[in-house]
Amino acid sequence: MTETLSFDFCDISIFDNYLIVVMKEGVNITPDYNAILENITKKYFSNTSFVYITNRVNSYSVDPKIYYETAKIENLKGFAVVTSNYQAKINAEIEKMFFNKPFKLFDSVENAIHWANEITDSSN
Repeated sequence: MTETLSFDFCDISIFDNYLIVVMKEGVNITPDYNAILENITKKYFSNTSFVYITNRVNSYSVDPKIYYETAKIENLKGFAVVTSNYQAKINAEIEKMFFNKPFKLFDSVENAIHWANEITDSSN
């Protein structure tokens, strides 16, 4: 399964056991965006474990409270941040403190996908 969804704040590519999100430049991600994520997960991952991969190629801000709600998505098995930007890595380390599921940083999308496949294989 591969499908691409576009919103005013991001583009999402959906695969069998993970999704890759690229946020738009300058967006401020708040807990309100979780309703959209929840609808996507219900539609595409209703009976499947999945990993959320964020490919941070643009600069944007994240309200860390979003992770409390995101972590409630039962079949979400992990969260991956892909970035080579030093400040984005520091921000992700702070965000990680608000998320009670596996949360890892990667330098490449390929490594994040490999990790997503590993943790979803072990949970399905």
